Amino acid sequence: MSPNNNNQGMQKRMLVMTLVVFAFFLAYEFLVLKPQQEAKAKEQAQQTQQAQQVTSNQAPSIANEMNQAPQMVQGDVNTNSVNVAPALGLAPKNVAATVTTNKSKYEIDNLGRIAQVTLLETKYVNEDQKQIQLFDLNQLRPLEVRFSDANINEEAFKTNVVASQASVDATQNKQELVLTQTLSSVVVTKTLTFYPDGHYDVNVKTSTPQTFFLTTGFRPNVLVDMYADHGALLKLNDGTLTTFLDGDMEKTESLTGVKFASAFDRYYTSVLYNFDKSMSVSVMKDGNKDPQMFIHGNGDLTVSGYAGPKEHILLHKLNPELVDVIEYGFFTFLAKPMFVFLQFLQTYIGNWGWTIVALTIIIKLILFPLSYKGMVSMQKLKELAPKIKDLQTKYKDDKQRQSAAMMELYKKHGANPMGGCLPLILQIPVFFAIYRVLLNSIELKGAEWIFWIHDLAEMDPYFVLPILMGASMFLQQKLTPNTLQDEMQKKIFQFLPVVFTFFFLWFPAGLTLYWFINNVFTIGQQYYINSVFEKQKAIKK
Repeated sequence: MSPNNNNQGMQKRMLVMTLVVFAFFLAYEFLVLKPQQEAKAKEQAQQTQQAQQVTSNQAPSIANEMNQAPQMVQGDVNTNSVNVAPALGLAPKNVAATVTTNKSKYEIDNLGRIAQVTLLETKYVNEDQKQIQLFDLNQLRPLEVRFSDANINEEAFKTNVVASQASVDATQNKQELVLTQTLSSVVVTKTLTFYPDGHYDVNVKTSTPQTFFLTTGFRPNVLVDMYADHGALLKLNDGTLTTFLDGDMEKTESLTGVKFASAFDRYYTSVLYNFDKSMSVSVMKDGNKDPQMFIHGNGDLTVSGYAGPKEHILLHKLNPELVDVIEYGFFTFLAKPMFVFLQFLQTYIGNWGWTIVALTIIIKLILFPLSYKGMVSMQKLKELAPKIKDLQTKYKDDKQRQSAAMMELYKKHGANPMGGCLPLILQIPVFFAIYRVLLNSIELKGAEWIFWIHDLAEMDPYFVLPILMGASMFLQQKLTPNTLQDEMQKKIFQFLPVVFTFFFLWFPAGLTLYWFINNVFTIGQQYYINSVFEKQKAIKK
């Protein structure tokens, strides 16, 4: 097969792959995700109605499905399982204490669990302009304690805690809240210390030695979509990260040497951590095969926790290793330093929108040598296209001579049939890293840019940026030399700006802004190279 045919085959496969990927995303959005969201909204409405009927002295029933319980780590305890208890629906009368910090309000229910966390900063509002709340009413709640002894566990879910105070103000200084649960054979004392920045320390102690489990709770359910991962993330002593995504849990997994356990959605987390003494954690599936994490305790357990947005600066202040709670996927090794640089630029620029513009320009300048080589190669191939076609016609019955003649032609004119693809392939990791950074950066929440863009983490309300992005992509195509020989491939390629525009309608404005600026500077680079080639052609004439 000739190099040119090889090149055309690769281009065709790239086009087909691109269209298949986008078709999948669009089909998933409208045929799978949307019906799921509608069904979930209906289910939540039913759960809310049921929760309002729950009285303060009611407790969830204890399930006897032992195979669904987390298995004990060898040597940790003598029992093999812990009973599973469904979460108690929240009603106003079930709140035992309320804790207010500078960033959030914690509601502690009558079983000593975190029933709800409301974010207090003005930028954290939902589409109804109400302050964001992290948790659903009927789900596994953070700081729930379960016992391996079935009798104690059953009694614990029927016995209210006694709070040392009903209202705690931790906006200025750290404050302590003590929750005491007196059972027939043991007294459970849960001491919570809250800090102004929203994080807390928790110590769970039993009056007699008992094996118990403390959970992070089910992940926040503020923004769960097809574009970002959500589930459970654990960091081990060796620095490795282990992720269990929603819907993927098949069996209970037990891990030792755990530094932190994070239940997360796209922007928010409920995390428990201990960097001084590592934890043992069991991860079990719920009815939807979603992960639920339980930290092993034996008589006395101390950890720290945080429930809120995955803000890089705050997590770094709590502990530099906690920034690993922000997960960027396969290209994390590139995305992490890129976000640090983005944040560095923002400290000087002061506006996240213009910071994205500046980052895009800087990256385009750094990658310009690669882009230049690719664009020059495409221009040379365009110039040689008529000669290549003549050779294909001349040697249509002798592929070997055709291949040799074309190789000689490429060598004579310094052209590389793969020269346009390789620079692009080398830039793909950078583009994906930026994509993941802008997709997962909660810092863009509530960040204004200009005029109509009041939140870079939300879609453009008037679709101006997606349309500009599509138009710039169309113009970029017109300026870029097209080496495709097949007319059908050309038409498919020309249709891509429409597909991309439609796809970006619901993307965060910050991400669309990056893509638009990237296109604008690519157009500038292509125009410059086209001008250079035109001048060279004029000189040769």
